[in-house]
Amino acid sequence: MKKILKFLTGRLFISILLILLQLATLFAVVVVAKGRWYWSLLFELVSVVMALVIVTRDENPAYKVAWMVVIMFLPVYGALFYLLFGNKREGRYAQRKLNQLVAKYSDKIPVLPGPDMVVREALENFDPMLARQSDYISNISSFPVWRNTEVEYFSLGEYFFERLLVELRKAKRFIFMEYFIIGEGEMWDAVLAVLLQKQREGVEIRFMYDDLGSIHTIPAHFDRKLRSLGFKVAMFNPMKPHLNPRFNYRDHRKICVIDGNVGFTGGLNLADEYINRTIRHGHWKDTAVMLRGDAVWNLSQMFLYLWMFSANEYLDMLRFLPTVQCRTDGFVQPFGDSPLDDQNVAENAYIQIINCARRYVWITTPYLILDNEMITALRIAAQSGIDVRIITPFYADKVYVHPVTRSYYKVLLEAGVRIFEYTPGFIHAKMFVCDDVVSIVGTTNMDYRSFYLHFECGVAFYGSSVVHQVRDDISRTLDVSREVTMGDVRSTRLLSRLARSLLRLFAPLM
Repeated sequence: MKKILKFLTGRLFISILLILLQLATLFAVVVVAKGRWYWSLLFELVSVVMALVIVTRDENPAYKVAWMVVIMFLPVYGALFYLLFGNKREGRYAQRKLNQLVAKYSDKIPVLPGPDMVVREALENFDPMLARQSDYISNISSFPVWRNTEVEYFSLGEYFFERLLVELRKAKRFIFMEYFIIGEGEMWDAVLAVLLQKQREGVEIRFMYDDLGSIHTIPAHFDRKLRSLGFKVAMFNPMKPHLNPRFNYRDHRKICVIDGNVGFTGGLNLADEYINRTIRHGHWKDTAVMLRGDAVWNLSQMFLYLWMFSANEYLDMLRFLPTVQCRTDGFVQPFGDSPLDDQNVAENAYIQIINCARRYVWITTPYLILDNEMITALRIAAQSGIDVRIITPFYADKVYVHPVTRSYYKVLLEAGVRIFEYTPGFIHAKMFVCDDVVSIVGTTNMDYRSFYLHFECGVAFYGSSVVHQVRDDISRTLDVSREVTMGDVRSTRLLSRLARSLLRLFAPLM
């Protein structure tokens, strides 16, 4: 009863209730207006115009088809839904705001340092195909590849958490933290205790979190509480209970930067289930990486640009440069992906790896909700003899998403892709590894929200020790996972198959 009462009085439920009330009011007005022939004709014309607008827009075909189906079955209300939730005009507004911010401070922000051409030439000599993949990320996202960087891989959240606390305690100048979810509990209490100690020592702390991602895991006015403790805080895209497509754009990144010299990222948020202190869906399998050295500068820039956008605070970015150089462990390229620039950096980086594979591509993802481009790349690779393996969860954390993930099994299995489900629990790790030479570890799920609507980040490793560690970790994970067969797909009940197909049709809208 306490949990139910907490939910019914929480911000998430109240926000949903207010939005539903606004929708009900809007639909009631439409129903009354439709009683008059001229209003009814106007609504029909609006639906036709919306359909034409959707067809002509430069967007993913699956996204357009899903909205067209909605409008076809709900001619008037479907158009309203698109205007309220599918229209990306707010994204373009946010992009203009970001551009204006950059322009405003362009005379104050000097040319920021980057690696010299020796790094790029060394990668070209190591593997021209990897250099081409790196060039794509650099050219589109403006995050270059680095050397002089030590790397460390964490195969479980517990290992990451232990090391995070150790590195936070070493902070001397500043700490940046940016997370999608914060959950009160053992993990957060331990992190907060260290941050409070560092704040008393004069360390500058900036903390940014996604408001919607954390709306049901932290109390209201959590930002005020942190500010009262002396932290500088920004809530990304605060949740407001009114109809607005802007709430679709979320900050799904997980970044921690310490003194500009140490950086963490990966799939882990700051909540107890990520380190198996709270068991929600069996054993929680997640991964992270730590960087030390030059490449941390990319993570710092990701944080600083989004901080200035969210907090509207200008910062002299040169204050946060790395101050140490470390031994080189391959080539390291942290990169970010934004939903505001119409460039699917993370998805295209994944597709490049698949297309360039010579022997194998192994993938872990909690959600497998694919567009046609990704399906085509995976199928062609498998049909060409590449060993393509994908690990997804056995236990679902979202009951409406898991059936959609399973709806893609048939088409992939028929092409020769091998699919496994992590039977000990829920696998939340987002990883690619290919041919023992390249790997990506980050925050990007293989679904529409990550590829098209979220701010994401990841680290590409070329010829690094992390590549082999990721390969070995996935190999061990395969040993405790159950392989899905065509027999499993065919034995699925007809009603379940129909439900999956229907959910898959609307997957781009989820």
